[in-house]
Amino acid sequence: MAYSSGQKYLAEFVGTFGLLLAITGGAVFTAVNFPDFVSRVMLISLCVGLALIGMIYAFGDISGGHFNPAVTVGAWAAGKFPARDVLPYVLSQVAGGVLGVGVIAGVAYGNSQTFAAAQKIGLASQGYSGGSSPYLYSLSAVFLIEVALTFFLVMVILLSTRTDGTAKNLAPLGIGFALLLANLVAIPVDGASVNPARSFAPAVLSSTWSSGNWAIGQDWLFWVAPIIGGLFAAVLDRALRAKRG
Repeated sequence: MAYSSGQKYLAEFVGTFGLLLAITGGAVFTAVNFPDFVSRVMLISLCVGLALIGMIYAFGDISGGHFNPAVTVGAWAAGKFPARDVLPYVLSQVAGGVLGVGVIAGVAYGNSQTFAAAQKIGLASQGYSGGSSPYLYSLSAVFLIEVALTFFLVMVILLSTRTDGTAKNLAPLGIGFALLLANLVAIPVDGASVNPARSFAPAVLSSTWSSGNWAIGQDWLFWVAPIIGGLFAAVLDRALRAKRG
């Protein structure tokens, strides 16, 4: 069964919309009156991990279930994705992410306390120490963890979805749990990105108020570091391919 390019782009749009709806909702709606930080980190991580599993099962057969520019670039670098579709996929992912975060912002606006908290955290944007960012780790530390964890995530994706592999049917579970673990590790550091679309959407929307400008100013890191991590994963994927004959 062959899907058209338009169907693939739509699948990436809707899948990224669902992913950002889940993780931003989990982060924003627990920012007020939540019992403790550890429980909040676990809930947010579960939101994004379970959402990714669902979106991959729903749309994976149509578009491949990327929902992440770093995954798209990594798949291209590994020779598993056509160059002509890279930009349309990324644009679809970014647009879906912005819509997802926009819906959460609209819901949060219905409660003044929640919306004030959402503004303070830049709609769950990522960041590093400096400026008005609430995060305490240095730029270099955040860059390193984003490269490492995106490498980990994209590596799991590329290796578990090989057509000749035994784990293909269970790949969505492995990928979802990999993202869950990445969030458990990185949320205390920088809010956990490992996905440029996941970072750009809240950053661009929160730039509409002055206290949220820090997020869009730091967003470059959450494009560069995850894409580098994805490229490293592509190199490993090529290195671990079985030789023919």
